[in-house]
Amino acid sequence: MAPYSYDWIDHWGRRSPRILTPGAEKLAAGQQLMVFTLVDIEPGHQFSGRSFPAAERLFGPLAGTYAIEPLDDQNCRLICRLVLGSGRFGATLLAWGDFVMMRRQLLNLKGLAERDARTLAGFGAMTELTP
Repeated sequence: MAPYSYDWIDHWGRRSPRILTPGAEKLAAGQQLMVFTLVDIEPGHQFSGRSFPAAERLFGPLAGTYAIEPLDDQNCRLICRLVLGSGRFGATLLAWGDFVMMRRQLLNLKGLAERDARTLAGFGAMTELTP
């Protein structure tokens, strides 16, 4: 499990974890995540999935990719791309809902990454001063 966008919607009101669940980063082709089956994985860079049949019945065919785009030596951008089939009301609803939800999810991940980077930087500084 990882941080959700709005816990009251995505996680039925339960607070999602604020740390990465051990092993959650170990992704494999064929694994199911939410509405996707993973089809392409580059560890540390990106993963992509295609909707499985139950999701396609609701929303039509869709595909998504989460990717990390390096900006410089210390900064990066987390990007999510979602491609939806057109012509279905469910796809239109999903696109607008996902816009709101995904923005919140990415901001949560950003905040946690920055928090962890500060913690690691502070820990490094403390260990340098400790004899």
